[in-house]
Amino acid sequence: MKYQTYKIQHAISPREFKTLGTNELRENFLMEDLFVSDQINLHYTHYDRLIVGGCIPKTKDLALETIEPLKAEAFLDRREMGIINIGDEGEVTVDGQSFTLANKEALYIGKGAKIVVFKASGSAGQPVFYFNSAPAHTNYPTKKISEADAETVVIGALSTSNLRKIRKLIVNSVVKTCQLQMGLTELKEGSVWNTFPVHVHDRRMEVYLYFDLPKDQMVCHFLGEPQETRHIWMKNQQAVLSPPWSIHSGAGTSNYSFIWGMAGENLDYGDMDVVSPTDMR
Repeated sequence: MKYQTYKIQHAISPREFKTLGTNELRENFLMEDLFVSDQINLHYTHYDRLIVGGCIPKTKDLALETIEPLKAEAFLDRREMGIINIGDEGEVTVDGQSFTLANKEALYIGKGAKIVVFKASGSAGQPVFYFNSAPAHTNYPTKKISEADAETVVIGALSTSNLRKIRKLIVNSVVKTCQLQMGLTELKEGSVWNTFPVHVHDRRMEVYLYFDLPKDQMVCHFLGEPQETRHIWMKNQQAVLSPPWSIHSGAGTSNYSFIWGMAGENLDYGDMDVVSPTDMR
């Protein structure tokens, strides 16, 4: 049985986006199938060539293999990668070097690494690995990023239902990267809105993974141009793509966490064009 699959996600223009119905929106932007036991699932996107992946190494180790669209002998021959563990403590090996990742810890892997293995836990705990990979022009050292290493800020307020803690894990002020950035945002109890007021940034695309969401709760994710938005209802541990021209924001039926990943030409975290709430349509 093959333990690695991939799907190609083509880019959608703003004009085409306006014609899509609910099922077409979900097909083109939503990633529902990232986490399956003993399997690596990948989405190769045409937004800055970002690859979105996930795996649960339950009973066996899972070695990351190259895929046909890369035309490369190894997955990371021309790419970098960021991994965040959203489950119990787990292990990843990079060319034989072992890294233990606790819940919400990250690992950056530089261009040129040959063998990446997600290790089965061998215990009652179950790691769940989420990762993004982007094209890279040079090699930077592989580095683990703990909670203590991250740049952490608290923003928003309970009065506006968006009090949240942001952990900047894989950003250029913490670890050297070519274009990949990743971080994690946790909404406090009583808060449901993320990334509000909204923004766009034409210099880079983004992808959100929602998690820590109770089984019977949902997140309504908003996307599209600021003056013509759409929405997608999402469950726990599902991801959604955001083109450079689109907003990316959400509101949940409870609080939750989400991972944001970006690729593009600008590594400045603050590079964004903010949209006033009263200008939204």
